[in-house]
Amino acid sequence: MIKRKVWLCIFCLSLLTVSYTGSNANTIKSDRDSQTNVPKEVVTSNTGNENELRSRIEQIAQTAQGRVGATATVLETGQSVLFLNEKQRFPMQSVYKFPIAMAVLAQVDRGKLKLDQKVRIEESDANPDSTVLEQNSQGKEFSLTELLKYAVSESDNTSSDALLRLIGGGKVVTQYLQSLGVNEMVVANPEKEIQQDKTLQLQYRNYATPDAAIVLLRALHEGQGLSKSSQALLLQLMTESSTGPKRIKGLLPEGTVVAHKTGTSSTVNGVTAATNDAGLVTLPNGHHLAIAVFVSDAQADEATREAVIAKVSKVAWDELNK
Repeated sequence: MIKRKVWLCIFCLSLLTVSYTGSNANTIKSDRDSQTNVPKEVVTSNTGNENELRSRIEQIAQTAQGRVGATATVLETGQSVLFLNEKQRFPMQSVYKFPIAMAVLAQVDRGKLKLDQKVRIEESDANPDSTVLEQNSQGKEFSLTELLKYAVSESDNTSSDALLRLIGGGKVVTQYLQSLGVNEMVVANPEKEIQQDKTLQLQYRNYATPDAAIVLLRALHEGQGLSKSSQALLLQLMTESSTGPKRIKGLLPEGTVVAHKTGTSSTVNGVTAATNDAGLVTLPNGHHLAIAVFVSDAQADEATREAVIAKVSKVAWDELNK
């Protein structure tokens, strides 16, 4: 009798164990299924959002009737907001005054140059569209700070060429860029040579990819290769830029702080080689959006080309502030 009771107890315990194990296994399986499904839904959502953004950017780009490259990244988080032809090379035109100015300030930091030193510009140095020398001028002296302001904030070609001569030419700037890890940006010729080139090909030797522009903007933002005072000065000059109000800044909320540098070529036979803008946009949360939009070999008019840059910038802004 006792043996039968013991056997029954053991049998009941076995049934309880099997029941618990099965229930626990189902619970674990349910948890695993849940954990597996959530990331899949997130990935699908993100991928779908990226595709939607890319489609919108491509539709905007088509209106330029040319080639458009764009990329935008939030520097504090590394979030890539948009990208299109980001690894293709585009002629920089006056965007290259940004790296030239940065290279000049790096030499100031090393003691090779001084902001208050005088630099003489002769009439023969002047570009046709010079704003720093009056017609038939016999030449004039400027401080290095003045030349930086004219070159960056006002995009004056004569001042930019003077700065480029002072530091030793385009190779010096390109080497400086490479030291910062900016490998797909090249400064090769002064503005005067580019503007006088009848083949229109020199401008393509002075190129950047949108990705390279972002790397340089990050370097500036983080103060790589510059002292704090030089970083602050360059950011101030780029924020005070009077050029391109209808480009990156065009559709952003009034008062948005944008430190940027534009670039524009002439239009020949209905084709404009470069309509560009690259800069740092301060977001409402205090983060910084590094954005570069290059429009090349475009048949659209100036208003349309600038609208492409403005609309792409607005897409990035809206995506981050929705």
